[in-house]
Amino acid sequence: QVQLVESGGGLVQAGGSLRLSCAASGRTFSSYTMAWFRQAPGKERELVGNIRWSGGFTYYADSVKGRFTISRDNAKNTVALQMNSLKPEDTAVYYCAATPRMPSLRTSSTNDYDYWGQGTQVTVSS
Repeated sequence: QVQLVESGGGLVQAGGSLRLSCAASGRTFSSYTMAWFRQAPGKERELVGNIRWSGGFTYYADSVKGRFTISRDNAKNTVALQMNSLKPEDTAVYYCAATPRMPSLRTSSTNDYDYWGQGTQVTVSS
């Protein structure tokens, strides 16, 4: 069993930066594939990016590529999402997710992840 708790959301002006963090409990965190999803009002939850257990493989949605970076620290059981050059369209609730499976990083969906955090709100003002 893995429990996930996100932090770091807030209100930021367009062009600014935020760093989200996800703290995980569970002894096997280091073997899990981790992901960040987001859900804007009235829209489906979408994949932002994900990272393999080793940190050596990552994937980013086209909408955030070059602006967002995912990293993980297995020793501290944390995964982070550094968000730069934020845009109003990045406004959403951001969720951390985990799975012991090995879904395709590029095509994985919400169905591929077994554990979810409660979400943290990110609001980008224009």
